[in-house]
Amino acid sequence: MSSSKRIPTEAGPGLSHNPFAALSSDGLPSAPDPAPAASAQRPGGDDAKPPKKNRGRVDIIRQKAGRGGKTVTVVTGFVGIGLPEKEQLAKAMQKSCGTGGTVKDGQIEIQGDQREAVARILTEAGFRPVFAGG
Repeated sequence: MSSSKRIPTEAGPGLSHNPFAALSSDGLPSAPDPAPAASAQRPGGDDAKPPKKNRGRVDIIRQKAGRGGKTVTVVTGFVGIGLPEKEQLAKAMQKSCGTGGTVKDGQIEIQGDQREAVARILTEAGFRPVFAGG
């Protein structure tokens, strides 16, 4: 090993040099006020709808077992919504898919493999649909 290419490891004045120390903030604009920036992000002012909040994750499952060979799309994992809203969502899904369905044991069941259409409706309602299972 040759010692001619070694880098010195002693701490020296080179490590404490700050390249920005000589800069001045004179003539620079001040930081923007955060309150007007938040209202500027919403086009249309107060008349625009606020963004929908995330209402939680729901699982979309395709089931076939125990149903006489028929495929059913099941939506589970609702948190914080009651039976009337589940029935309203089920009715919208049935209308969109052109099939039958029901609300049973806190789950929405739609006839057939309708996962994509169900996911679209749930996303519009503010939920975060996740395809679960196989």
